[in-house]
Amino acid sequence: MRILGIDPGYAIVGFGALDFEKGTFTPVQYGAITTRSHTRFEERLAEIYDDMRSLLGALQPDAVAMETLFYQNNKTTAFAVSEARGVLRLCAQQFGVEVFEYTPMQVKQSVTGYGKASKRQVQDLTRRLLNMPEIPKPDDAADALAMAICHAYSHRSRQYGLTLTKRQQQGYF
Repeated sequence: MRILGIDPGYAIVGFGALDFEKGTFTPVQYGAITTRSHTRFEERLAEIYDDMRSLLGALQPDAVAMETLFYQNNKTTAFAVSEARGVLRLCAQQFGVEVFEYTPMQVKQSVTGYGKASKRQVQDLTRRLLNMPEIPKPDDAADALAMAICHAYSHRSRQYGLTLTKRQQQGYF
């Protein structure tokens, strides 16, 4: 199964694709889509759209795993990230790829076994699980790879008929 993890944003969209076969991860490609801050917002969304369509076409993922919009003290930023998330979901839909969403706590729990792990702990275990010599850069790409790992484990659990409790589904591990 090929999974494309996405860490959504409008300045930086982290992405990380990996293959998950027989319990083994193989990194395929990771990086970031970046937009310039002095560009009109609509142009930034168009750039994200074009770049994500190119990625989806090249990678042909079976699933997309994306972080839920979970934080944001700044409402303006939250709205902008929401619009970027909509563009990313549209791209996946156009390629017929289902989008699965996970909270940061679910990703931490899945990757490290502890829902309150630090960002550094998640990144280091992501590196180890993917057999990489260094933590992937930029951080947004490492986060996207962790998202893909979370989905791989979550998908495997669903295949075996294991289900999460309501509290676990809501990210309260």
